[in-house]
Amino acid sequence: MFSAMQFQGEALRLIDQRLLPAEEVWIDCRDLETVARAIEDMVIRGAPAIGCAAAFGLALDAVAATHAHTTWGDYRSRFIGGIERLARTRPTAVNLFYVLDRMRALAERLPSAAPSADVAREVASLAQHLYDDDLATCRAIGRCGAALADGRKLRILTHCNTGSLATAGYGTALGVIRALAEADQVEIVYADETRPYLQGARLTAFELAAERIPYKVIADSAAAYLMQQGKVDWVIVGADRIAANGDTANKIGTYGLAVQCRHHGVSFYVAAPLSTFDVQVADGSAIPVEERTPEEIRQTAGRQMTPKDAGVYNPSFDVTPSSLITGIITEKGVLKPPYSAAIAGMVQKPA
Repeated sequence: MFSAMQFQGEALRLIDQRLLPAEEVWIDCRDLETVARAIEDMVIRGAPAIGCAAAFGLALDAVAATHAHTTWGDYRSRFIGGIERLARTRPTAVNLFYVLDRMRALAERLPSAAPSADVAREVASLAQHLYDDDLATCRAIGRCGAALADGRKLRILTHCNTGSLATAGYGTALGVIRALAEADQVEIVYADETRPYLQGARLTAFELAAERIPYKVIADSAAAYLMQQGKVDWVIVGADRIAANGDTANKIGTYGLAVQCRHHGVSFYVAAPLSTFDVQVADGSAIPVEERTPEEIRQTAGRQMTPKDAGVYNPSFDVTPSSLITGIITEKGVLKPPYSAAIAGMVQKPA
C-alpha cells in the first residue's frame, strides 16, 4: 500500500503526484505555507489526503511557534490565521473543512496560559489521530463495499484516483476494489484516464499495477461504449462533498458516468467517509465547484494542445443527483434511497 505523505515532526514529506508515474519525487514541507501551496498546486490531491496534509501543516506551524511564542495566548491568533489560509486552498472538498473545524475546536478549549510546547504536542497528536482515523475508515469502507458483491467476480469501472494517494491510505472507492481483490472478486478494473489532469491514467493505474490488480486504462469517452457492450458490472467513484439529500460532488466526468449507468442498467456506487457529508448543504446546487486554471486544458505535460489563447471552461468537479446513485458506501454501512432520511440517521449514529 503506497503512502502519499510522511509526517516527521519538523517536516511533512509529500510525494509529488504531478510527476507520477514517471518520477517518484518527494517534497519536504517545513512550514504551513509550503503545505498550503502543495495543496493548491496539486502536489497532493484527493479530499481525505488534503485534510490530513492540512492537519500536519498546522502541526508544523505549532512546532515552529515554540521558538517565537511562549504561551498559547501569544500564538492563538497566528494559529487561527493558519486555519484561514488552509481554508482558501481548495473550496469543494469538505474533508478539509472537517479537519479545520476539529482544529478550531481544539483551539477553543486550550487555556491561554498553556505553554506553546504543550500546544504543539496537542496539535500534532490531533493531526496524527485524524490521519490514523482516516486510514481505519478507508479499510472499513472497503469491507462494507466488498460485502455487496455476494461472492461474484466483478468488472468495475472507476474514475479519477481514490486510493492510497488520495487518502491516508488504502482508499475509498479504490479501497473497495482492494478489498474485493483481496477476496479474489475482481475480474478487471477499467480506469478512466480522467481528463484533464489524468489522475486515472497516471495515479489509479500506478496503484493498481503496484497491487497487481488486473486493469485497463480507457479514454473517458469510451466508458459508455463499454457499458453498451455489457462489460461493466459496477461503476464506483469517490466524493469530495455529499449534500444532505445525497447529491454528490466529485471529479468532473462523474455525472456523465452516472447518466450512462442509468441508461445501461449498471450499478453506480459512491464510496466516501462520513466526514465527506455536509448536512448543512441541502442539495447539490449549494456545493461550491472549483474552476481551475485554463492551462490544465490548453497543455498536457507541458505540450500545447490548443491555440495559446483558446477560451477554456475548466470546472474541476461536477454534481451527481442522488436519484442516479445506487448506494453510498461509508465506514458504517451502505446507504440506500431515500437518501435524506438515510443520511440523517447515519451521521447521527454513534461510531
